[in-house]
This record gives sequence, structure tokens and C-alpha cells, in this order.
Amino acid sequence: MLIAKTITPERLRVPLAATDKRGVIAELVDVLAATEALTNRDAALEAVLKRESERTTGIGYGLAIPHGKTDGCRSLVMAAGKPASPIDFQSLDKRPVTFVVLLISPPDQTAAHIQALAKISRLMNIEGFRADVEKAATAGDLHRVLVQYEAGEGST
Repeated sequence: MLIAKTITPERLRVPLAATDKRGVIAELVDVLAATEALTNRDAALEAVLKRESERTTGIGYGLAIPHGKTDGCRSLVMAAGKPASPIDFQSLDKRPVTFVVLLISPPDQTAAHIQALAKISRLMNIEGFRADVEKAATAGDLHRVLVQYEAGEGST
């Protein structure tokens, strides 16, 4: 699975307009809804917010990966963005979030869901990737960073 094929440029927002965790999640769900990736926007939002209420998805390194499982989509869908200013996601490392990747999948597609979470986490462990994400000023820039690092061409 290639993250850059799932998170297409039209599913990236730089900067995100929202200024808080709930707003960012809703904005990224709306990005997916606008690209017709969801069959039920409200069910998708509810699933992600429910998961977030159980345990933070702010995992560290400035990354949050809000996610949920719902019948509101037919397959794994993803969107991502960078807030205009860092956002408190109650991250495990107590640092604010500067990059948010949203994942939503049907309940019966656990393997793809877990693979996507793992791949994003691995990318964020690469210092050069984090630096290049930080520098990305547009959705196009951010997409190029994803493509570059998935192809193994980025700095490690």
C-alpha cells in the first residue's frame, strides 16, 4: 500500500483552517466527503470522534493519526493536513501537533487499517521526513514529500 496513492493532493490541506482537535478532525472528514470517499460523512465523523474520546491519537513527533472504523466508507480512505498553528491533541509526548493524518476504514478491513497506521508511524520516525513535512508550504509540497519518502528517495 502506498500512502501517497491513498492521500491524493485533493485530500491534503495546507494549512488547515481549524484551530482545535475536534475542528481538525471534522475538517479532514469533510475533505474526504468532498472527494466522495465517504458514503456517510456523519457516521465517519462519529466513529473517529468516538475513538479519539477513548484514547488520544497524538502519538508524538508532532503527529496525530485520528482514525476510526465505520460502514460510512467502502474501503480505507485517508486525508492529511498541517494546521496553521500547532494544536493540542493531548499527545503522548505532551507536544503540540503539526501534522495530522486521518484514516477511516470499514470494520471488516482491519489489515489495511493497521498497515496504514504502521506505515505512517514508520515515516514519522525518519527525521528527514519530519523536517520535510514541516517545510511543506502547500498540499502539492506535502504530497511530493510523501511520494519521495515512500519511494525511498528521501533523506534518512
